[in-house]
Amino acid sequence: MLGPSAEANSPLLLVDLDKPASPAEVVAAAGAVSAGDVILIGVTTRRVGDTSLTPLLSALDLTLTPSADTAPREVVPTADPFAEAEELAAVVAANPHATTMLAGLLRWSGALAVPAALDAESLAYSTLLGGPEFRRWLADRGPRPLPPPAPAEPVLMERDGDLLHITLNRPERRNAYGREVRDALVEALEFAELDPTLERVTLDGAGPSFCSGGDLDEFGTTPDLVTAHWIRTRAGAARPLHRLAGRVEARVHGTCVGAGIELPAFAGHVTATPHTTFRLPEIGMGLVPGAGGTVSIPRRIGRWRTLHLALTGRALDAPTALAWGLIDQLT
Repeated sequence: MLGPSAEANSPLLLVDLDKPASPAEVVAAAGAVSAGDVILIGVTTRRVGDTSLTPLLSALDLTLTPSADTAPREVVPTADPFAEAEELAAVVAANPHATTMLAGLLRWSGALAVPAALDAESLAYSTLLGGPEFRRWLADRGPRPLPPPAPAEPVLMERDGDLLHITLNRPERRNAYGREVRDALVEALEFAELDPTLERVTLDGAGPSFCSGGDLDEFGTTPDLVTAHWIRTRAGAARPLHRLAGRVEARVHGTCVGAGIELPAFAGHVTATPHTTFRLPEIGMGLVPGAGGTVSIPRRIGRWRTLHLALTGRALDAPTALAWGLIDQLT
């Protein structure tokens, strides 16, 4: 699998599911798939309704099938499965380290408790921060000045009886999840944790979007990879959101990118306006989702559709997000 310079070599294999197979062959194939290291994507021109394929669909990293109103969570409906597979192959070829690391992480982190899974995600993210794909993205981006200080409180808190209303408040940066917003959000969530009389917490964002993801002007500025790991896991919002999940309702709108859906997905209830979109762009930066998305999103939509969302980097519309379970209600 490794090339002469230890780069991932041919990390993607397409599996033709149109060929007939006996139940015994399906089970044997599923076992072989589970033992592999490459990304395995099933492709079929038929609608997947045959339950005999279930063991193999579960073992594969993702299966593409023609558009359908209903499909198991292991499957992503698409108008042209083979054309879609070619696009995914190009993404994997461009970022082999990030894509193979993400696929492997998604395969096993679901069996971990959430804190351990967040550690695993962050360790993978820190590894990739030191890799060639992220360095290439940084070089293409070019030098950027640090974002200016927030002109007002970056996160607002308002209490009404047993309800705490938390609002991300950097609309001039589309509520990017930068240092100031992160620290203030964590402080607000810790306040909710410490006060047992707060029975409900709502989380929303001011301005045109709930959250546009990590502040790109801060990427690559942490002094070292170990510090970056500790900040993500011990000073990030994912852990307190998970602990508070049963009391939290996230109300999202606009363009929700990266952390803008990774964090709300921890909430017990997520609502979205009808024109909200969701996107995971990290693979294109040579990274994996790093705000908890490899933990929160698979627990809502499954690891297979999470992988597809991350590999394509495309915007997912609100009706599809509702059908998949990424959100719970349109408002």
